[in-house]
Amino acid sequence: MSTSIPTFQHEHFINRELSWLEFNARVLEEAQDSSNSLMERAKFLAIFSSNLDEFFMVRVAGLREQAFGGVAPQDVSADGFTPLAQLQRITERTRQLVVDQYACLNDAILPELAQNDVHILAEKDLDKSQRKLINEFFRQRAFPVLTPMAIDPSHPSPRFHNRGLYLVALLHRSKGFGPADLFAVVQLPTVLPRFVDLGEPGENKYIMLEDLLAAKLPELFGGYEISHHATFRMTRDMDIDVLEQEADDMLRAIELRLRVRQQSEAVRLEVQAGMGEDLLEMLVNEESLHVRDEVDGRVYSDVYHVQGMLDMTCMWDLIRLVEKDALRDPPLIPRQPVRLRRGEGMLSEIAQHDILLHHPFDSFDPVVRFIEEAAEDPDVLAIKQTLYRTSGDSPIVRALIKAAENGKQVTALVELKARFDEANNIIWARQMERAGVHVVYGFMDLKTHSKLAMVVRQEGKKVRRYVHLSTGNYNPTTARLYTDLGLFTSDKEFAEDASALFNFLTGYSQGHEWQKLILAPVDLHRLTIELIQEQTERARAGKKCSIFAKLNSLVDRETIESLYIASQAGVPIELVIRGICCLRPGLPGISETIQVRSIVDRFLEHSRILVFGEGSKAKVFLSSADWMPRNFDRRVEVMFPVEAPELRKRIIEEIIPTYLRDNTRSRILMADGSYVRPVVSPGNTEYRAQYELLGLPPVAAENRAVAVEEPMNGQAKESETKDMAKAE
Repeated sequence: MSTSIPTFQHEHFINRELSWLEFNARVLEEAQDSSNSLMERAKFLAIFSSNLDEFFMVRVAGLREQAFGGVAPQDVSADGFTPLAQLQRITERTRQLVVDQYACLNDAILPELAQNDVHILAEKDLDKSQRKLINEFFRQRAFPVLTPMAIDPSHPSPRFHNRGLYLVALLHRSKGFGPADLFAVVQLPTVLPRFVDLGEPGENKYIMLEDLLAAKLPELFGGYEISHHATFRMTRDMDIDVLEQEADDMLRAIELRLRVRQQSEAVRLEVQAGMGEDLLEMLVNEESLHVRDEVDGRVYSDVYHVQGMLDMTCMWDLIRLVEKDALRDPPLIPRQPVRLRRGEGMLSEIAQHDILLHHPFDSFDPVVRFIEEAAEDPDVLAIKQTLYRTSGDSPIVRALIKAAENGKQVTALVELKARFDEANNIIWARQMERAGVHVVYGFMDLKTHSKLAMVVRQEGKKVRRYVHLSTGNYNPTTARLYTDLGLFTSDKEFAEDASALFNFLTGYSQGHEWQKLILAPVDLHRLTIELIQEQTERARAGKKCSIFAKLNSLVDRETIESLYIASQAGVPIELVIRGICCLRPGLPGISETIQVRSIVDRFLEHSRILVFGEGSKAKVFLSSADWMPRNFDRRVEVMFPVEAPELRKRIIEEIIPTYLRDNTRSRILMADGSYVRPVVSPGNTEYRAQYELLGLPPVAAENRAVAVEEPMNGQAKESETKDMAKAE
């Protein structure tokens, strides 16, 4: 098999950061799409805003460090851009997207809310009774928790919190104590509602908290006139790394990182349009937001003037408040596999046959039951599980605690480095430790991103192991909102590999001959390249060949180059890449046989499906990993085969074709990096993959699913659903 890889040029690759911005642009398109329900559109505005926050906190922060941190030489991206050049292009594209975001809010969402009797009023438009309400709210709820802060030599500027919302004012005094002129700030407390209710329940009339407090600034700063005021918000570098630090206790190291984050460098300032130059200059100077390039003298700045409410993630609050079913998508009902409805226990069913679940179309309840039943089963000896992101009130963690209390050997590997979920994971880790669960925190230099659970049961004179592997997290909330695939099996080789993986994670045990599981950073990258090369050689030999990959992101350069070589050999390649894609399809002589599409819809596409070859000889895999350097080299990941004929058939003949038929929520990636929607010719049928998958009728195959009464009303806790980008 040939392993030579020719050198490809910068123009053959799409910039990683700009590709991500185009993904977020597709999220924004869903907010702009009038065919979506109004609350669904509001949801996508919130997701767009939250995604952009994380992008600045992590990716832009990293580029700023490279560009202005004094580290030389600077890396050049695969497409040939320096960090500074990338920052300049990011700023240009982000400014366009933010303008579009606020146009969507101001010209579409807010007017349509008003048409549907949901009103967000300005302070000047309040009537007498509404003014009475806000006066009572201010005196009874707001004033006791507010802290007005003057800024002068004896009162230095406070450290503005990451993503905190502030009012800043220029004050003037003609008499009384204190300086004649000074700056002052007030943080909007997160313990107060962002939308303050102005009417009876169900009236849906609100005033924004910042507008209410702005009207009360004279009471907060008695004796001063308010010359000018505005709202602002700071975004800080939140990618402070502890991986290279020596730490005797990873838990304490992560807790320290959480405290340090609030003191990190500012990377973006959002200000209310019309903020006075004096106020703006004070904020920019305090945070050193203008950086001068030492080479060409140009000033780089990330200050954004916005026409409307800052921090549009608050739309989650409005979605919760407005109880109008007509403005929401209809409730959706996940299904349960036929055999699992017969009343037999999960372990009994898994002992008879492998089970494939496709969430959220299939219920996540069997996964929870798997752990809960094992916790109560007197014959279960041990439970081992990885936990990357858990829900706020996790039934799985409660079941692990119950199992430990029942005297079983319980091991939980909690990944403390799951970005922005560290605090939540620390809370659960401590609770499990107190209950007797053996909690392990993984490796200092690797994230444990694999999704794996194993139950060990005494059955007569033998011990049998039951395994669950998944593309997504053990989180019942996100399992109703993300698409993922999970496999239950009691296959002996899977079980032996699962035991070896847990031994590796908890005790560095190595030397196991892997039979089914393919691991990163052990050999996932190498074997992925080999699987692509195998199809390349088949094409060169005139044999049937094909490659299908459904992933969140495609960034790894060597993998992309291997796909280019496969395309040059004539391999048909279909890629469904939700987010970042650095590969350029359709380049003459380079990637003419490659098609890339992205699907952004009601559920976050999160499953990773890989198929190499065709028909009965096709190799079908599911994976926790995307094709990115971090997944191949800096994480513990698992790719695993699907071998049961009926499950392979479901993936190859049902799930994949449904995604490839989508012509309403898919976008096709063009060679220039742009995305276009498929054209549905007159008379042709519109297909929406997610709704097709949810509405497929039951068939005879035992592994197919049927509906159960478990309505999905879209009201899952927003803290678990607000970030489409955070989903690994």
